[in-house]
Amino acid sequence: MVDLVLGNQLTLATPFAFLLQLNLVDMVEHTDALEMAVVGLLLCFSVFSWTVIFAKWSALRSARQTNQRFLRAFRKATGLEAVVIASEQFRPSPLVGVFDYGYEEVERQVKTRGRVTSRTSVERALQLGISEELTKLERNMQWLATTASVAPFIGLFGTVWGIIRAFNDLTTQGSTSLRAVGPGIAGALIATAFGLFAAIPAAIAYNQVSHSIRQVAARMEDFALEFLNLAERSLGD
Repeated sequence: MVDLVLGNQLTLATPFAFLLQLNLVDMVEHTDALEMAVVGLLLCFSVFSWTVIFAKWSALRSARQTNQRFLRAFRKATGLEAVVIASEQFRPSPLVGVFDYGYEEVERQVKTRGRVTSRTSVERALQLGISEELTKLERNMQWLATTASVAPFIGLFGTVWGIIRAFNDLTTQGSTSLRAVGPGIAGALIATAFGLFAAIPAAIAYNQVSHSIRQVAARMEDFALEFLNLAERSLGD
């Protein structure tokens, strides 16, 4: 083991050996209230992020499954009325939400004019339905983005504060050995570790969930075209 000796008293072990000599209890004891508050804040970020991640995975899995089942029923239907009856059992499906918007516009036109007279109005209604369903799917996504971008800096703040405090203790104690303040420095680095622990899963999940939402959005756009085709076949142009 190679040591670097500075002057007569200052001894610094190699980083690996230095870390092995640290004690977790010592690190916690040398952590002040601000650093603990930073770690606690990062834990809250992490817990809420994982809650959002699991909720999104569950919602998107359910959306994909119900979309597939509803789409099969929709394609087998001979008219919009048959789809209305079948849609009740697929109510959580985003496609059902889009269908409701389109069908309500078709129904209004049929009641007033006896047939579909404005394809553009139906298209706008379908786009509103798509926008509404995307808003539901994207709810709380900003939290994942915020955690991924902000958590490392919060952790870095805790680390910088802890290192400043550790070196200030070094001067006040009158000691020239880094071993005396090693636990304090290591405790400060814990904040950065927690920041990365919160940020990395949030960043990965944000990208994956965003990709899944884009896939659902593309499916809804395709469904809008199929809806228009069925409406025209059923009720005339």
